Amino acid sequence: MNELLNLLSRNGYLLIFSNLFLESVGLPIPAAPILVAAGAAAALGSLKILNVLLIALAACLLGDLLLFLAGRYTGWAILGFLCRLSVNPETCILKSAESFYRRGRLTLVFSKFLPGINTMAPPMAGSMNMRLGEFVALDLLAASLYVSLFAGLGFFFSHLVSAIADGIASLRHMFYWALLLGLVVFLIYRLRNYWKGRLYRNVARVSVQELAAKLASNEGASKKVLVADTRSHGYYDRGAMRIRGSVRLEPNAILEEMSHLPKEKEIYLYCT
Repeated sequence: MNELLNLLSRNGYLLIFSNLFLESVGLPIPAAPILVAAGAAAALGSLKILNVLLIALAACLLGDLLLFLAGRYTGWAILGFLCRLSVNPETCILKSAESFYRRGRLTLVFSKFLPGINTMAPPMAGSMNMRLGEFVALDLLAASLYVSLFAGLGFFFSHLVSAIADGIASLRHMFYWALLLGLVVFLIYRLRNYWKGRLYRNVARVSVQELAAKLASNEGASKKVLVADTRSHGYYDRGAMRIRGSVRLEPNAILEEMSHLPKEKEIYLYCT
């Protein structure tokens, strides 16, 4: 971390902005260490703490706003793209949607502290048509909590941060081996999840054109086909677009809801 502190003293503000912005738009770059180091550098006189906080907040807000607008204008496409970076796209989306469903707008306030949700929350809020002003206010609160916590830790415990940095420098080779071991464990974990999630990649699907033709046929007209809407709550607000004749299934109680469906019909589910 000594190198990081020295780097901050030379290109501190640009490094802080770049790191926080790239982390906000979804790149797997941890922002907490740079905030702690920036706080320590401010305490040691290399940077100004007010500048650190303002630049970090600006980077977070800009990155989150770009994802929010992407979610607003591309819908679920941006979420699918971000989830492709994970081992299981379906699980990635469902976990994020479930967090929004259970906690609502509070998800945004604590999203910065939740790995995975921190990247998914802004575009999901945009795709659910949250008002821009409301999003900015909640995101500003979330970013303020996140930035002030980690930068504050570095600022008030700067001597401890410096001592840790010296310790890491003296045990550099051991630190690198530990980092390599952590990377191997992470890769094994990802491969294990990929294998466990193989069932999600074999879900039977039907094309829009095929279902439309089935609904338009005599078979559909005689109501032997049932279409069920399982979208998250934000997509089922008054005035939302939906397939004509579809019934609503609550996604967070899907097993109970499906137990009431007629067994003699072909049932097609659609979601976000």
